[in-house]
Amino acid sequence: MPEGPYDALLLVGFGGPEGMADVMPFLENVTRGRGIPPERLIEVSHHYEHFNGVSPINDQNRALIAALEAELAKRDLDLPILWGNRNWDPYLHEAMTAAHEAGYTRVLALVTSAYSSYSSCRQYREDFADALATSGLDGKLAIDRVRQYFDHPGFVAPFAEGLAAAVASLQAEVGEDAPLEILFTTHSIPDSMGLSSGPPARHDHRPDAPVGGMYEAQHLETAALIVDEAQTLSGIDMPDWRLVYQSRSGPPSMPWLEPDINDAVRAAAASGMRGVVVVPSGFVSDHLEVLWDLDEEARETAQEVGIAFARVATAGTHPAFITGLVDLIQERLDPAAPVSALSDLGPWPAVCAPGCCANLRVRKAAAVGSDDGAVFTRTDDGFRIEVTAL
Repeated sequence: MPEGPYDALLLVGFGGPEGMADVMPFLENVTRGRGIPPERLIEVSHHYEHFNGVSPINDQNRALIAALEAELAKRDLDLPILWGNRNWDPYLHEAMTAAHEAGYTRVLALVTSAYSSYSSCRQYREDFADALATSGLDGKLAIDRVRQYFDHPGFVAPFAEGLAAAVASLQAEVGEDAPLEILFTTHSIPDSMGLSSGPPARHDHRPDAPVGGMYEAQHLETAALIVDEAQTLSGIDMPDWRLVYQSRSGPPSMPWLEPDINDAVRAAAASGMRGVVVVPSGFVSDHLEVLWDLDEEARETAQEVGIAFARVATAGTHPAFITGLVDLIQERLDPAAPVSALSDLGPWPAVCAPGCCANLRVRKAAAVGSDDGAVFTRTDDGFRIEVTAL
């Protein structure tokens, strides 16, 4: 087995509180600098009260680490796993310090986000640069990143299995010939972030172009792949589907990607649908935004308008997903390893192009660090951006 160039794997997550005392500080971390009013943070904090202040994402990441360790061991890959978060303990700078203290000099980062946008990709790379600076490890620790995996077979398969089962179950509930709709859902982002997602060469500035950019395009590709595979698995003609959004958090004056999941459920009922199957294909695990926004709020909306509701599980620790993630890791360990992608958009490049998923808040800049051959800059409002590839 060829030896890879990395000392360790760094699982990179969003982070979440571990008790009610953590909730407001965590939410302040998440929204710092974004102008979110305090009353909105208080409103969201009540969602965490439903789970006693403990975000499900933490145990889900622990389970993901255990599953990855088992698959790495099965393949005789000696790659210790570290864990660092953007918004809560364990923080990225703590993970990087631990890596340095262990004698590691080059780390491969696996981000728990499958798609391209500023918040789901570039911001994590900026986080790497900030954490290296905070820990004093600029020039001492190199960090590369596993590519986006929205169209990887291991990511698509769990959703396809879940969709096939959910459609069959809902048909048994409301009638085989009853009209159903599939709603693929993901986190909404500002229209401007959608337009700037992906590399500039793939931006489409036609007047009639969708505002979701490559973020939307990737989700649409994934949804189509899931539907096709679910139909093959089940032999059932899949209902019509659409992409919808959830969990917007910006000010009402700022346009965000729509329609909202709850509006889509109401529209489905108004058009004569007897039920909806919700597929949270924008998410890796059943964290709070899935459990609250879908299992509580969207389900309640379906009950209010009198239609059946089923929700498909996320990839989580599904064996196909774990196998797929380690396949992605092996792409970086071994140049001869096969590269898998199911759509014409992929395989997504491992090194991001200059200007990819731009940070729209960037102004003046001066070079301060790099990631995977890409130079980062510090801006006068505290953000960083990759400006060129070497």
